[in-house]
Order: sequence, then structure tokens, then C-alpha cells
Amino acid sequence: MKRTAGLVAAILALAATAATAQERITYKSAKSGSSYYQMGVQIAEAVKAGTDGGMIVTVEESQGSVQNVMEAKARGGDYVFTTPPALVGLAQQGKAMFEGKGDPAFDEIRALFPIPSLTMHFVMSEDSGVTDFAGMEGKTILLGKGSFGAREGEKYLGLFGLEGKVELAEVELSNAVSALKNGQIDGFVTAGSYPAPNVIEAAATTGVTILSLSEEQIAETGRTRLVIPAGTYAGQDSDIVTTSLPVVAYATTKMSDEAAYELTKTYWEQRKAMGEDARWWLGVDEGLMDTITGKIHPGAIKYYKEAGIALTDAQM
Repeated sequence: MKRTAGLVAAILALAATAATAQERITYKSAKSGSSYYQMGVQIAEAVKAGTDGGMIVTVEESQGSVQNVMEAKARGGDYVFTTPPALVGLAQQGKAMFEGKGDPAFDEIRALFPIPSLTMHFVMSEDSGVTDFAGMEGKTILLGKGSFGAREGEKYLGLFGLEGKVELAEVELSNAVSALKNGQIDGFVTAGSYPAPNVIEAAATTGVTILSLSEEQIAETGRTRLVIPAGTYAGQDSDIVTTSLPVVAYATTKMSDEAAYELTKTYWEQRKAMGEDARWWLGVDEGLMDTITGKIHPGAIKYYKEAGIALTDAQM
């Protein structure tokens, strides 16, 4: 009896040790159904596989990047969230949407790794004959409402002398492909990680031209230059030069160095495998490290040094 009791106690002790050893992370990204929420699910699956279940990531729905940043001041060491680096800078300076909402906790935000960028797509039907921005004059364009892509698209129309010279369609962005097919619109603007599902569908079923920006136009926008490689979409024979808004996964200094190291290491090691299931991961490489404008978590720094990935003084 004593031997049996001792065996049970040993098994319970081992189970307790295993439970303690398992690291749990909450990953807050975007609205469910969005591409960025899907990315969170893919990261969760990849981390579980890459750590043999030693690290479990739970994906949490979010209403947007501002909310993600705001919650950083109250969440614990298990909190990981995604946002454009620019928003972290604004939070730390108490500017724009963070005016009057500053908190010393924002200074403890630290980057882990970049994820696919929000990429601008200006998609025109082949029937429209439009091959550059000047050709959009007089055409019917769908911008959508309320999204980053809609705001950015409207800004670009103004920058490139097209304000008031195109007809803006009153159609939901979710109906863009069908509206393009039936001739309701000549083109649409969308922002998302490439390859974007609605652009894939439009290119495969309708035939489209995705516009490139000149270097001068890119400079005017103040956004990050990004190249969508030839062959990404059906009928795309050459590279597309466009703009993007970088997006990065962050934690805070409350996260242990060990957890940040393991999460960052596993993410990069699983990236190619994730790319086999979702091509947007193929757009992530070491080059995106330059888009991290603030400090990187010490645990992640340890991985980058081991991997021979150069970091800037500002990131250290």
C-alpha cells in the first residue's frame, strides 16, 4: 500500500512539473475572420508543434491595434500583441490617439518579431485599360469604408492629383470582386498581407492589372516600400512596387527572457512551414527587421544574435 501511494505521489509530482513547465501565451491580434486573426491561429499551431506542446498560444480577438497597445499597460508577462511600430511610438510619446492616455507601462513594450505587412493593392480590371495612376481619372473606384486601406487609398488619390477626378463606388469592399466582374466598378483598393485573397480571386476570374508606384510617389506617401514578386497573382509577369504598413508582434518586459527567446526562435524556425499553408508568410524575411523602430525584448535579442541577424543600436 505504501509503495502504491508513493508511486501515485511520484506521478502527481511529475504531472505538476510538466504543467509548470508548459508556457502559456495569449496572442491578441485582430477581429476574428480577418487575415491577421488567421495568422494568429497559424502562429499558435506552429508554436505548439515547434515546442512539442511546451508552449501553448491562445489567440484572442481584438478590435484593433490601438486596443492592443492600450491593454499592454494592464496585462501580464504572457501577453503578446500585434500593432504597427508607429503606434507604439505614439503611445510612448502620448501623442495622437494616445494623448492624455500616456502611461509609464508603455515604455516597457518590447518587439519580438515582424509579421506580414499591410500591403496596398490598387487593382484595376483589364477591361478598364488602366496601367498607371493617371489612367484612373474618370474611372469608378471602390475604396471601402473605415479601413486602413480605404483611408490610405483616399490619401493617395489626393497626393497624386486624382481627388474629385474619380467616381467613388458605394459598394462594400466584400463585394469588390463581384462588382469588378459585372462592370459596376473599374477597380478597387485593398490593404492586406499579400497575396490578398480578394486580389487572388479577381486576378484568377476577371483579369486585373495591379498598379505600381514610382519611387517619387512612394516618397510622397511616407510609407514603407514593398515589392510584390512577379507571379504572386495570375497574369502578373513583373514585380509590383507598392507601399506597406509594417506590423510587429510585441510583448513587454514582464515576459521572461526565456519565454521571449523560445517564442521568437520557434516563430522563425516554423516560418517556412507556415508558408507552405499560407503564402503570406513567404513575404516575411530578415529584411523586415528594419521596420522595427523601437527596442527588442532581451530574450528575442538573444535569438537574433545566435542567428547572426544584425540589429541596430536603437533596437538594442
